Amino acid sequence: MQEEVIIAGFGGQGQLFAGQLLAYAGMMEDRKVAWIPSYGPEMRGGTANCTVVIGDEDVGSPIVLSPSAVVAMNPPSLDKYEPAVKAGGVLIVNTSLGTRPVRRKDITIAAIAANEEAASVAGNEKLANMVALGALLALLPVVSIESVLAALRKVLGERKAALFEANEKALRRGMDLGRAAVNRQS
Repeated sequence: MQEEVIIAGFGGQGQLFAGQLLAYAGMMEDRKVAWIPSYGPEMRGGTANCTVVIGDEDVGSPIVLSPSAVVAMNPPSLDKYEPAVKAGGVLIVNTSLGTRPVRRKDITIAAIAANEEAASVAGNEKLANMVALGALLALLPVVSIESVLAALRKVLGERKAALFEANEKALRRGMDLGRAAVNRQS
């Protein structure tokens, strides 16, 4: 089994961090993992995405043409990656920045206002990436939430331990929303 995920959006939305957590969680579960970041020259505000491949066997290539899942944090990412999701795959769409309806009918879609949900449940809309990651985990449980939380604790360390609770709330809210929002577009 191998799952390929692309998390994409504007620089500064935290998609690279979400991808790192996913990759670290895979490593904690003794899975084979590849994580590849990509970002435009603008950094914050430009385009940024990462590819995460998690499997039971060695990863042959980190290059992904038809991912199992895409998390589109902004409209340009939806436009770019919606056609790439493999049939039967998962598409998480952050509707907070305004977006069009998803055109595909052969994939599982969860359209979520991740920024507003993050602000509501965790007090910080910058945790929209964690809401979206939670939704992804609900619909494509490639790793367990426990492994993601363990990876989060490790990455935050003692210096940023105070941020753990808000991130956990956002992740868990995203899981609830992912289950509830399947194929409903807001």
